[in-house]
Amino acid sequence: MKILVSTWRTIAANVRRTTAIPKVKSFMKVAFSDKYLFYTNVTISLSLSSVGDLMEQSYEIYIKEQTHYDFKRCAHMAFSGVAVGILCHHWYKVLDKFIVGKTVDMVIKKLVLDQFVFSPVMIVTLFGSLALFEENPYENFKEEVRDKFVKLYRAEWMVWPPAQIINFYFLPTKYRVLYDNTISLGYDVYTSQVKHSKPAKALLEDKIKHHSS
Repeated sequence: MKILVSTWRTIAANVRRTTAIPKVKSFMKVAFSDKYLFYTNVTISLSLSSVGDLMEQSYEIYIKEQTHYDFKRCAHMAFSGVAVGILCHHWYKVLDKFIVGKTVDMVIKKLVLDQFVFSPVMIVTLFGSLALFEENPYENFKEEVRDKFVKLYRAEWMVWPPAQIINFYFLPTKYRVLYDNTISLGYDVYTSQVKHSKPAKALLEDKIKHHSS
């Protein structure tokens, strides 16, 4: 986190002396340059993962599933966003390095690899990074992957194939994580909902307790 803060201070210092619109252009140029792209992508993923969780928590408060915001939970989702941002940053660079071009054939190859290879890795990374903050991390990780992986992966197939066609065909590599996170804000809300819903085992235990009381 200290590295991210220090990096953004450096970027801000590089554009401080310009004015208005030129300042915005200068900021974008610096932030999405090869030197700072990694930090930009991680910050974007961290920020929008947090926003997605806060949106989901707002809904849960509205329907009275919880009484107040859980900022610790939000911080944990932000941490998972960092992990996802790191993976996305390197994944797109690898894809563009080995599959060059924007023909239909190249786009389909990237799309297939993205859905069949990277999407499962991302979902496992989400559960794994969040399990680090829970009791019995390994057991919780296994249980959540077993109960929730298919649900999230099914949702991935509904959201990402059409979105990634645009991503792979029209956008340069440096803007792909930004595009992903913009599209995935709604998906992040759903991810937070699935992650913090009770697993099947817990729901069964609650049902048994309810009938026995």
